[in-house]
Amino acid sequence: MGVWLLISINMISEFQNEYRWLSNFAPVKIVLDEIEYPSVEQAYMSAKSDDAAWKEFCATSNTEPKEVKKMSVLITIKPDWELMKLQVMKSCLVQKFNTEPYRTKLLLTGDEYIQEGNRWGDIYWGVCLNTNMGENTLGKLIMEICKTLGSSPII
Repeated sequence: MGVWLLISINMISEFQNEYRWLSNFAPVKIVLDEIEYPSVEQAYMSAKSDDAAWKEFCATSNTEPKEVKKMSVLITIKPDWELMKLQVMKSCLVQKFNTEPYRTKLLLTGDEYIQEGNRWGDIYWGVCLNTNMGENTLGKLIMEICKTLGSSPII
């Protein structure tokens, strides 16, 4: 007969309900390449292309982040996007989490494991909750920023 060890991990499993503020769709001013965007998602999606009309569409405050994400499949993506996408995301997230109330909310998560759980199969930025597979790159970036914020003053 085996011995079972139960380990309790404090975990945020998805960016829903009381954790919706962790989502890249949450409203926050992000400046990227001297253009102001109303969310991380819109700034990040704008960086995928050099097209000025696309950047303007992404920056429009009455455009919803989910609309920008949906339309992004129609753009011509920069050839070096795969090499730069992680740094672009990190830059946007650092801005977000140096802004109140997001800074305080993130610090209050303490050492909780933050997972970007999703049901649309994104296994790079998150973990697909249908399969429990994924790299959780977004969650890891947010946890890294949380640790940095916990040891430094507001930038």
